[in-house]
Amino acid sequence: MSHASTPERHPAAPVHPGLALAGFVGITFVAAALGAIASVDAREFYGGLTRPAWAPPAALFGPVWTVLYALMAVAAWLVWRERGWVRGRGALGLFLVQLAFNAAWSWLFFALHRGGWAFACIVVLLALIAATLAAFARIQRVAAALLVPYLLWVAFATALNWSVWRNNPLLS
Repeated sequence: MSHASTPERHPAAPVHPGLALAGFVGITFVAAALGAIASVDAREFYGGLTRPAWAPPAALFGPVWTVLYALMAVAAWLVWRERGWVRGRGALGLFLVQLAFNAAWSWLFFALHRGGWAFACIVVLLALIAATLAAFARIQRVAAALLVPYLLWVAFATALNWSVWRNNPLLS
């Protein structure tokens, strides 16, 4: 009597932490690159808008975002190191969704000149960042702390988006 054999299950090969970090940096900077493509004319466009007195100069955005994206990648990597993909999927899933909203905002604001839609997007982004930070905090406190500057910057950007949208009627 023969028994049907089931294939032996082998656990997935472990991913080297350095390779995983490179992956998180890659994913994060792909989102950054997508936003940068939409923002190719951002300096001219932003310079031509009526901005509040507290608006930072356009030259500040690139360096700030570079640091924030790096912090975001390390934060996600720390969560992955603690829980892996399977046990960390909720928190890491939130991370990926907020990355998508992050990239979408640049397209709405800079490429499509849709201030209202961009504002709605950034409000959702802000909520997603807060949710991601909370999820990360339950897993790895340093990862959550690394997202605090991002949350604060996007909160500031939300107020700036609102002000610029309201003061520039052509940004429908």
